[in-house]
Amino acid sequence: MNEAATIGAVLERVRDYGHPIVVDDGSSDATAQVARAAGAEVVSHGVNQGYDGALNSGFARAAELGYTHVITIDADGQHNPAQLREMIDHLAQGYQLVLGVRDRLQRVGETVFAAVARRLWRVADPLCGMKGYAIELYREAGHFDSFKSIGSELAVRSMANRCRYIEMDIITRDRADAPRFGRRFAANYKILRAMAILVAMHSRGQLRRQP
Repeated sequence: MNEAATIGAVLERVRDYGHPIVVDDGSSDATAQVARAAGAEVVSHGVNQGYDGALNSGFARAAELGYTHVITIDADGQHNPAQLREMIDHLAQGYQLVLGVRDRLQRVGETVFAAVARRLWRVADPLCGMKGYAIELYREAGHFDSFKSIGSELAVRSMANRCRYIEMDIITRDRADAPRFGRRFAANYKILRAMAILVAMHSRGQLRRQP
């Protein structure tokens, strides 16, 4: 949402790696126009649906187009598009899920979530926005997200169902404007809420596919 200042430069660096789909989540600026001018397909929300709603729409469009893989990357320039090649290589090797691991976590909530994720699912950074997926994971789940998991539900659900996954280190830079999770208190609340719901689903066996 409202990424007109950064989206053009991001698309300039990612478009050589595949077909970019930008979800304009109710932006009030020129995000959609800038993205189209840079060669992206734009899926627009009339009203803001949040980070997870945007991912749901992006995955639905990729599945509709028949793509076999999806890589998510933030529009704010935090992620280094040069690392897309490594992520694509992992997917080409047969990994169904590639999880970016940031060089540093910015919030207390992220640190707590990461500690829980290491214990339950043996991964270091479930909230990193840069991930690669085989579209079959989305098709099997039937959705990317069923609650506001801040982009973590499909990855955690896929690992619970023993998908083939790998982690890769990524380098990030700070963004100048508001972060995707919101300001500090609100962000930590959203993160810890998502963690609590996923832990509850894990303990009840709700993340596993039913036979």
